[in-house]
Amino acid sequence: MAAADPDTVAVALCTVNGTVYASGDAEHHFSIQSMSKPFAYALAIEDHGLEGIREKIGVEPSGEAFNELSLEPETGRPRNPMINAGAIATHALIGSDHEPALGRVLDFFGRLTGRDVELDQAVADSELATADRNLGLAYLLHSAGQLAGDPQDSVTGYIRQCAASVTVSDLALMAATLANGGVQPRTGERLLCRESTRHLLSVMATCGMYDAAGDWLTSVGIPAKSGVAGGIIGVLPGQVGVAVFSPRLDQHGNSVRGVELMQRLSDDLGLHLMEASRPARSALRETLRVSLEDQPATVYVLQGDLVLSSIEALVHELIQSPPTTDVVVFDMSRVDEVLPVARRTSSEMAAKLLDEGHRIVIVDPESTVEDFTDSRGRGIERWEPERLRSAMG
Repeated sequence: MAAADPDTVAVALCTVNGTVYASGDAEHHFSIQSMSKPFAYALAIEDHGLEGIREKIGVEPSGEAFNELSLEPETGRPRNPMINAGAIATHALIGSDHEPALGRVLDFFGRLTGRDVELDQAVADSELATADRNLGLAYLLHSAGQLAGDPQDSVTGYIRQCAASVTVSDLALMAATLANGGVQPRTGERLLCRESTRHLLSVMATCGMYDAAGDWLTSVGIPAKSGVAGGIIGVLPGQVGVAVFSPRLDQHGNSVRGVELMQRLSDDLGLHLMEASRPARSALRETLRVSLEDQPATVYVLQGDLVLSSIEALVHELIQSPPTTDVVVFDMSRVDEVLPVARRTSSEMAAKLLDEGHRIVIVDPESTVEDFTDSRGRGIERWEPERLRSAMG
């Protein structure tokens, strides 16, 4: 990892319908590192149940660095599954005589990403050669009766788990599976039950960013997990999974650029969990093919609050099934609120439709969208609802 290009940077976002948007070095492969911890923990929960897992691993934030000797003094349990001690204990709970833990984890990564996930052997060998601290954690867990496997085997398996090679697009799809309640958005396969997913996201929200968890939750405001290769995943339940990558790290072991990218995405796209809004649904109520003033027209009837996920669904529909008429109407009579991200996206969508030669009409009785004029001076027409009803007969 020390040889990684420090100027590499990438970002990807995946919606709960499986659409991935990526930019930068999106096909660059890097090791998953500690971003593997939530998914290994999810497997352990599926195997042993929540109560069984909590007997071995706590859920309290440690307030300490990822590799601290952080065990509960009374029980010897790791404080949470997102620090190394908890991740080693988690890995030991996954395996069995018939199916080794590493094989199960890699298979699970493959089902999450929709492709075979391989190890970066060079990264694994390098980290195994400097594993003394993790071995120390494992032997402390073993002595407290809180490690289900052999210390050496558990550490070796955990380090190899962290060496799985992924891209930001892979990670965004993995995060979107959590956003989608445990269902892989593209395959429709349920990989985790809803209760496990909810528990996992709660632990990620409070513990996923180590001793920077409080700053992260207040500023970015989404469940997340970082890795020392420079990646960060984030989950906005019900809407999107996000992943960023850039190798330079801060004092907490989190990507410097990654944190800034996530902050920008949260601000621009309205991702903060504490942002008050109603549950997202598709912005598109129905599509009509009508005659307006003796011209064929396509009318898109919109509804509800236009947030990231709802406006994305509309854009996806326009890309997959572009309007075939010269006149395109957006009826916003049933729209209540338009977030800034939806305004920007709508403007870009309008510019694209104008470039394609469409005449655009908007019915917006509450003036929820500002007047739009592109760089060539082209704009949209504004009609009152009565004019639309009259034109439709």
